[in-house]
Amino acid sequence: MFRRVLVANRGEIAIRVMRTLREMGIESVAIASEPDAHAPHAVAADVCRVIGPAAASESYLAIDRVIAAAKETGAEAIHPGYGFLSENARFAEAVTAAGLTWIGPSPEAMRVMGSKIGSRERMIAAGVPVVPGFQEEADDARLATEADRIGYPLVVKASAGGGGKGMRVVEESAGFRSALALARSEAEAAFGDGTVYLERYLTRPRHVEVQVFGDSSGRVFHLGERECSVQRRHQKILEESPSPAVDADLRARMGEAAVAAAQAVDYVGAGTVEFLLDEDGSFYFLEMNTRLQVEHPVTELVYGVDLVRAQVLTAAGEPLSFDPATLEPRGHAIEARLYAEDPAQGFLPQAGPVLRLRFPEGPGVRVDAALAEGNPVDVHYDPLLAKITAFGSDRAEANARLLRALRDTVVLGVTTNLDFLADVIELPAWREGRIHTGFLGEHLPAWAPPAEAPPEVFALAAAAFDGGGSGSAPGAPNGPASPWTSLGDWKPLGDRS
Repeated sequence: MFRRVLVANRGEIAIRVMRTLREMGIESVAIASEPDAHAPHAVAADVCRVIGPAAASESYLAIDRVIAAAKETGAEAIHPGYGFLSENARFAEAVTAAGLTWIGPSPEAMRVMGSKIGSRERMIAAGVPVVPGFQEEADDARLATEADRIGYPLVVKASAGGGGKGMRVVEESAGFRSALALARSEAEAAFGDGTVYLERYLTRPRHVEVQVFGDSSGRVFHLGERECSVQRRHQKILEESPSPAVDADLRARMGEAAVAAAQAVDYVGAGTVEFLLDEDGSFYFLEMNTRLQVEHPVTELVYGVDLVRAQVLTAAGEPLSFDPATLEPRGHAIEARLYAEDPAQGFLPQAGPVLRLRFPEGPGVRVDAALAEGNPVDVHYDPLLAKITAFGSDRAEANARLLRALRDTVVLGVTTNLDFLADVIELPAWREGRIHTGFLGEHLPAWAPPAEAPPEVFALAAAAFDGGGSGSAPGAPNGPASPWTSLGDWKPLGDRS
């Protein structure tokens, strides 16, 4: 087993990996940019190396610097977390070339699944259902012809990358050429690759993904599904397991397809096969993420496993600590992503100091975070602050616990989506499980925060600025984007009635 592992990431995922390493008796090495030198993930590690300035391209994405930090600190393996270099095949190759162990799938599997065109072709060959479309390289005239054959609405999608970049929905043929040009331009700017392909656009699908795992013995299995349909800008904000739309028969069929997808690339480690689930029960391969997902906690809670421990054991050539044949889902888990963003302003990312912070506690609540009072939220990195996950015996109990947890959470000083998340899970359609990828646009097309904060918010804000004085805090007046409007259910400060 490894003695020391470098975690090539920051934020909550770095701390989450380090916790498992500590449980396993393995020392952790953190890397940090200069402004992150005293960030929570840097402090949580046994050893930390500052490897460059704030720009990710000169720190967290600088392959040579990351590997040098591993070699200098005596790390024997590298865990990439998610994001940054986690799906970079060149990085995985550089890690092994340096004599270190890569905690993840093979570079070849990453390359195949990292190309949406390449992965579609591999899935078709493996018999995995894919959305009808066209993935060959062609000129604009041929693509326009194929678009008419597929039918409208359709979607033009970038082959590389993700997160909704390089993606355009086209409602009719008249708008195809301009959408194609925009998708190519955005893909080239974001990923350095303007290759696109076409897919039929499903108007009200669910986004359902299956957690797969390949162990050191060559066995590939799945750990059920996660429902990830509630999204903004094609990015998830709420995830749950199991899906309210998936019964035992559908779970078995989707799981079988996901395992076939992983086996088609000889997959090793943790990965996720994403599907679109249509209203008629048909499902189609969307993509495969060759890493640990942001939303992995819901699977861990429902299946009672530690996926990071399984990743580390597999990379070390050790057997898993559980028997996959005995795994059965139990209860229900729902995760909410807490972002530094303003839902009232198109989910615009926010930055600023964290002046007051309180995370929820209590039965069935898990918090994955890397946030501390006094620390700034930086503009250089992803605005994800924390993941708040609730587990219950069924979906109703999990939802009630999550609502309570969100209301108990306090983040002052930077605008977040906290109130928005609570409002979403109080919607009747959410409670009834009637969700799809267009859910937010349908049910909350225009959202505004509470119009007025209770008086105790201003008192707390003033104390945060002047150590307990009576002056008003900057930004405290009741502006719609004021960060002081989100206090949570702070009972110790008095009754609001």
